Amino acid sequence: MKNNVIPIEVVKKVFNESNLPCIGGAGIREINKLAFDLEAASGVKFIHMELGNPGLPAAQAGIDAQVEAVKKGVAATYPPIDGIPALKKEASRFIKNFLDLDVAPANCVSTVGSMQGAFASFMITGHINREKNTMLFIDPGFPVHKFQCKVLGIPMEHFDIYNYRGEKLREKLESILKTGKIHSMLYSNPNNPTWVCLTEEELKIIGELANKYDVIVLEDLAYFGMDFRKDYSHPGEAPYQPTVGKFTDNYILMISSSKAFSFAGERCAILGISDKLAVRHYPDLKAFCGQEIFLRGILFGALHPLTSGVSHSAQYALTGVLKAVNDGVYNYRDDVLEYGRKAKMMKDAFLAAGFYITYDEDLGEPIADGFYFTYCYPGFKGSDLVEEMMYYGISAISLDTCGSEKQGIRACTSLIKRDEIPVLAERLQMFAKDHPVK
Repeated sequence: MKNNVIPIEVVKKVFNESNLPCIGGAGIREINKLAFDLEAASGVKFIHMELGNPGLPAAQAGIDAQVEAVKKGVAATYPPIDGIPALKKEASRFIKNFLDLDVAPANCVSTVGSMQGAFASFMITGHINREKNTMLFIDPGFPVHKFQCKVLGIPMEHFDIYNYRGEKLREKLESILKTGKIHSMLYSNPNNPTWVCLTEEELKIIGELANKYDVIVLEDLAYFGMDFRKDYSHPGEAPYQPTVGKFTDNYILMISSSKAFSFAGERCAILGISDKLAVRHYPDLKAFCGQEIFLRGILFGALHPLTSGVSHSAQYALTGVLKAVNDGVYNYRDDVLEYGRKAKMMKDAFLAAGFYITYDEDLGEPIADGFYFTYCYPGFKGSDLVEEMMYYGISAISLDTCGSEKQGIRACTSLIKRDEIPVLAERLQMFAKDHPVK
């Protein structure tokens, strides 16, 4: 490596001190720490593509609402376990305005980010039926979700959706569901990390099979409305964000404030639980948490022992944002479109240096530009490439950690500033000179 940005001996020293068994197989937070350690040791600023931190200011409507709430004294009292009434009302409006689904305010539950929402959902869905013990992931996906299931002792199945798009999804999905052991399944849409966007036809397949095999669907909408090929941002107007909720009542929506509204630091999200699922009785659940009604299981069997509620001020912040969006005062899409613009510029830099896009198609169309994209370099496995690129001051995570069957790396666009893209391009060219394609 003649053109590496960080001295080899510095990188190796930091690698050794990290005590990581496999650098390329490390998780998001581990890679993040490693990159900052290398920055400190070398004085070289990294191009950070590992952590999905929003790169935009938080929505002002949320900041104003949060400050006002704190001034009024909400910090002195415990929040309600299911969320403050105002937030529940605006969440219900949001789901109607942007997904065209009816979910009652009572069934819109605040959580400490969607990560807690997922964890609580796993806790409960894993105990609704003693005959069903397994969680299904439609991969690739957010690595932490599998670790959450591991912590809970929940067996997992998964498959990479790349080769099972359109009608092919039905046969693959049914081959797993017909075993009778799956209690719930999870996917993200748009997908983290590939940016594949499931169509209404594919969501219909998922919904129909969820009905047939009585499986609960967890729909992770962390990147809500960010398929920028269509505009889903106008309240009460088509087109609406595609959702499985059109085709089944067995759904839980996970709606995050982190990415669409840049409120990642406040840790507040919504679980939108189908009205029919919320009141459904599961006798087997009672043995786990003393509750047999699904919503009560979520509230008192999972959320209460985990945190006793989301901080008041964060809830008021999200209330303020959702109200502004619902009222048409704030169009979040105008802000987050920047991620798509940067994705296009970053992809061009990678392609110019001889890299290729791993997940390159979405049902025959070029993959959309958004918060993430995936790439690889000829002759490299994803995990090896992660490690090698750190010598050039570039950090990201391997697709191996995301449940992918394809080799490559996940690139996050959010923290890259426009004036850093030429730096990225220069470093990629350095990498290419040191690794000529044979």
